[in-house]
Amino acid sequence: MISYLAKLTVWLGQHMFYIVLSGLLFGFLLPIPDSPAVRTIAVGAFAYMTLITALNTSLREFLQILKKPVIPLWILILIHVVTPFIGWLTGLVLFTGDHNTQLGYLVATSTPIGVTSIIWSSITGGSVSIALVAVTLDTLIVPAILPLFFKMIIGQVLQINYGQMMLQLLSMITLPSIIGMLIHDYGPKNFAPHSLKVVGNFLARVAFFIVIFINAAIVSPDISWDLSTLKIILATMLLVAAGYLLGYLGSFIFKNRSREIAWAMIYCVGLRNASFGIVLALTFFPHTVAIPATMTILYQQPLAAIIPYFFRQSKQKNKN
Repeated sequence: MISYLAKLTVWLGQHMFYIVLSGLLFGFLLPIPDSPAVRTIAVGAFAYMTLITALNTSLREFLQILKKPVIPLWILILIHVVTPFIGWLTGLVLFTGDHNTQLGYLVATSTPIGVTSIIWSSITGGSVSIALVAVTLDTLIVPAILPLFFKMIIGQVLQINYGQMMLQLLSMITLPSIIGMLIHDYGPKNFAPHSLKVVGNFLARVAFFIVIFINAAIVSPDISWDLSTLKIILATMLLVAAGYLLGYLGSFIFKNRSREIAWAMIYCVGLRNASFGIVLALTFFPHTVAIPATMTILYQQPLAAIIPYFFRQSKQKNKN
């Protein structure tokens, strides 16, 4: 039973798109009323996902790599300065007068790096160390920079409890990450038996599904499946693709640019924590603000899988 569960967990980790697609499908078909209890479940599931991911992260290794943080810091500049500008410009040009959609793109492009960027960096031969530091550093600073960012951009338009936002960010990302890394480094070597680890990792996949399902179910009554929604779907696809392209182009700034650096930057800049963006949007803004972030998760994993194939095809054409 445990061996089967382990294989299923690995398979799900390699096919995250199926979890995303099924969560969205069930959420759209089975809408649920919004309530504090439902939101608490979504936040708790997200915090659990973060904790499980951090259990595989070394605090010592993180601090060691921080001695040369130029590349991770450049990644953070791209995802917290450049991509929000692109998102804001997209909303301004394509959705004139639709303030909620404009804000939705700003939220979607301001979210932290997705933890799956570490997995995809590993799969494609990118630098896992760079991805690890970028993800962890971003996780630790997001509670400070995101409330400040929204205060600067929209503080005069919407009344937001920034203290509550910071506390939620701390509980969803920062604290679980620190706890997980401390357990990894200072906990007993046999902190948990193999069977418990397998179950814990499988439940993290279940938690991911729960987060997607709950958020899609809350958002679905506010989605009108018409031409305006189709426009959002197409614009979001281009925006997600632009994120991967920005990571690739951003790698050329380094003289010692290597294949490992390029792949790490492609996925760290392109893969964003869209489920967190949905939770953030639903918690502090009107529900329709969450629609662009919801559409984002439709494209991130499929494009992540297509990109290596695209590069292989380009190399073969160049050889010929």
